[in-house]
Amino acid sequence: MEQEPFTWVGALGLPENIATAGLVAGLLVVFAALVNRKLATDAAVEPEDGITARNLAEGLVEAISGLAEGVIGHGAQRYVPMLATFFVFILACNLIGLVPGFSPPTSDFNITLGLGLVSFVAYQVAGAREHGFRYAKQFLGPVVYLWWLIPVVELFSHVFRPVSLAIRLFANMVADHQVVEIFTGLTKIGIPVAFYALGAFVCLVQAFVFTMLSAIYIALAVSHDH
Repeated sequence: MEQEPFTWVGALGLPENIATAGLVAGLLVVFAALVNRKLATDAAVEPEDGITARNLAEGLVEAISGLAEGVIGHGAQRYVPMLATFFVFILACNLIGLVPGFSPPTSDFNITLGLGLVSFVAYQVAGAREHGFRYAKQFLGPVVYLWWLIPVVELFSHVFRPVSLAIRLFANMVADHQVVEIFTGLTKIGIPVAFYALGAFVCLVQAFVFTMLSAIYIALAVSHDH
């Protein structure tokens, strides 16, 4: 029988992925509190030198703001906090899997599905807030005689979105984690470094893809060009 790899969370007898996700969330809250304390001071108007927590946070917000503006357009700033939270949390959950003794929470389908459902609810709320009751008209289609068919098509389309987000993130992180484990076990010099770098790149790309698709879904929901 194949033995499960050792993890610190598992050794403590805690639920593996939920506890690790909670740890990531806690660390991010601490990071946000430290950055917020710096921004609250009078010296916040002066830029800091080097790579600091504040510079990283400001660079992230600027990048996500640019992404939101490019995809959503007018009014995109209201969605930046949510999109930035998606990106940072997913990236941190992905990267912690590269730390020896930890498993990425995003390799659990239940967690990725939960993230997909949050994205689903968020863009539906955004669409309803933007259009009011008229938002429901996009589920009926432009032609009256197809109102019996279009709602079914739209329902399947919308229901599949959170599932596709979950499957994409889950499958890629499981594969990434297994590849790193395999090649790290084969040799301890040289090759693991390359695969850790590749693994980190995959972690970044998957966080970006999830955030980008969420922004696209919001853009479709709030668009006035239905």
